[in-house]
Amino acid sequence: MPTAKLGVHELAEYMQAHGIQGEILHLDVPTPTVDTAASAVGALPEQIIKSILFMVDEQPVLAIACGRSSIERRAIAELYHVGKKRVKLASPEMVLEISGYEVGAMPPFGHRQPLMTLIDPKVLDSAESYAGGGAENVLVRLNPKEILRATHAKVLDLLA
Repeated sequence: MPTAKLGVHELAEYMQAHGIQGEILHLDVPTPTVDTAASAVGALPEQIIKSILFMVDEQPVLAIACGRSSIERRAIAELYHVGKKRVKLASPEMVLEISGYEVGAMPPFGHRQPLMTLIDPKVLDSAESYAGGGAENVLVRLNPKEILRATHAKVLDLLA
């Protein structure tokens, strides 16, 4: 049986239930990349937050970084005291199964299950950022410190 997808409605309910301050923005265009998202909301690429699910052996770990930056698997491997090869990008099917959201629309919180979350310190540099909003044409505008508060994320330098 396929896993039921979560979407914008579930994200809005989660934000309300947990007192997360932010605004869900329904856009006229899909925002599958950092550049298209930045263009759609008139923001800098650094203000776009990406939420990427990794698997450390069998454990899901959500890494949050901003802009076009690349997340360095070595940083996650060192945190978990494993070799870099044991940190793998989750497949789109695993992302949907674990988080409830599709790749490209995944918000930084409100997932099907609580996820160990790592956040790069550069994410916290901006007072206003945009994250996945549960659908390909939806973003959440918020202060990234709300992500830290909502997820109890560990701040870790994740960039290559």
